[in-house]
Amino acid sequence: MIEKLHHAAYRCRDSEETRRFYEDFLGLTLAGVVEIRETKSGRATDTLHTFYRLDDGSHLAFFEAGDMPFEFKKQHDYDLHIALEVKPEVLQRMFEKGKAEGIETRGVSDHGFIDSIYFRDPNGYVLELCAKRPNHDEAMDPARNGARQKLDRWTAGKARFISR
Repeated sequence: MIEKLHHAAYRCRDSEETRRFYEDFLGLTLAGVVEIRETKSGRATDTLHTFYRLDDGSHLAFFEAGDMPFEFKKQHDYDLHIALEVKPEVLQRMFEKGKAEGIETRGVSDHGFIDSIYFRDPNGYVLELCAKRPNHDEAMDPARNGARQKLDRWTAGKARFISR
């Protein structure tokens, strides 16, 4: 079965600019770099694949692929965001650090089971740092929170909008 996330990968405009945000600002270690000169299909490319290690051993990864068009834009939180867990005492410290360094910073948002702050990385992605509240595990337990029933109700409710 699936054990854990190894990495999630995204495009980046500039690998060094991305490194400054993820390593210097957030404190993630640049763990690996793969230079890709040829795709598996044999096409020549000039791509750099970088990996940033989280404390649990998983990674965030980025591709700088200047020879492949990609539309970088400021993502909306609902479209795409990356959420990373921190200890509650780190949340306020990182919020203040983001403001002090002039990084787009929002929060603290109370989501009932986590508190979150939000930054925008150099590529336009929203990066969320979240800290668990004491009720987190109960709130995320599908045997207790009715997750499947809520999804079924949502899905059934969509039918009336789709048929119009």
